[in-house]
Amino acid sequence: MDYSFLSPVQDQLLDELELLHDQTIGKKLRIHSRTLEPSLEGVKMAIVGVLESRNSVDYIGEEFQFTEIRKAFYKLFPGNWSHDIADLGDIQRGETVEDSYSALIQVVSSLIKAKIIPIIIGGSQDLTYANYRAYDKISSMINIVNVDKSFDLGDSSKPINNGSYLGKIILEQPYNLFNYTALGFQTYFNSQEEIDLMEKLYFESYRLGAITHAISVVEPVLRDADIVTLDINSVKSSEVSLKQKYSPNGFNGREICAISRYAGISNKVTSFGIYEYNPSQNDEATAMLVAQIMWYFIEGVNCRIKDDDFSDSNSYLKFTVLVESEELVFFKSKKTGRWWIEIPFLEYSNTKLKQHPLLACTHEDYISATKGLIPERWYKAYKKN
Repeated sequence: MDYSFLSPVQDQLLDELELLHDQTIGKKLRIHSRTLEPSLEGVKMAIVGVLESRNSVDYIGEEFQFTEIRKAFYKLFPGNWSHDIADLGDIQRGETVEDSYSALIQVVSSLIKAKIIPIIIGGSQDLTYANYRAYDKISSMINIVNVDKSFDLGDSSKPINNGSYLGKIILEQPYNLFNYTALGFQTYFNSQEEIDLMEKLYFESYRLGAITHAISVVEPVLRDADIVTLDINSVKSSEVSLKQKYSPNGFNGREICAISRYAGISNKVTSFGIYEYNPSQNDEATAMLVAQIMWYFIEGVNCRIKDDDFSDSNSYLKFTVLVESEELVFFKSKKTGRWWIEIPFLEYSNTKLKQHPLLACTHEDYISATKGLIPERWYKAYKKN
């Protein structure tokens, strides 16, 4: 691992580690310090802070650190985890924002190639653009899931910011984006033009109320994601500290942690980012919430079950349903009971499997198909191609 882009964790935090219980996360992490650049051999996840927010529409020149988040995270106790975790420190903001993007691209790319999942703490959410670009030479089919109050499509004709990075992702070559999904959007934070564009592009969106009514609706969406980007402003103001307060409506702490755990459980998610953190003096609530979001993602990764090996016909059940003129083929894992639906019209050029790519779905989607209803996710994937 090239540590040239990364500054070590502050000595103050390492000194405070000595006071923690021996079983806390802080005592078990491989931490990049002033005197040690840890080996990443056997590491499954790596925490990376990015001290960049100059492309935020609210940027007023302030600097920030992730000291309080790390302090809160280090003092938590791990679950029954089997994977090693590293804290690589922070990417300092470069001379320009593009320099910061470039550093993040190189760090994330090298981690993914080493099969290590980066857990990115930001910074403004436009850093998702750099996270996405890290996949340019790794994969040509990327699914992004954004946990956010708004779509972040913005005006792509203007310079990138934390409310328009998606427009840049869509329009800039190389075109690697296959699908984009917004989780928890609130209509009054999105223009009708953006809502119409989401429909036109056959992207997916789930309103806040639909998710809070049944949180499990996000599981198949996150099962298909490569990148999960989370705006902390999607959490309602009563759950966070004064400077972080944004809206009275949003996810509560339990819901945002459940979403984070679903992201971790997904076998496909290879990077996870938490953005728009605004530190303040009385910051315990927000810092602890971010720490717990990280904890639940890591818990999810440790609970991953390899149930999507469809080359072994003994590992799944296959169901064929005729709906109108379409033949829908469903697969159910014998190991976990999770469901997928075949996408017969899409070919992955780099797939090693003989069957068509599969889209994660629910048992309810199968039941609906038997009643003559085509699942909406399948329909959008169909129209997109």
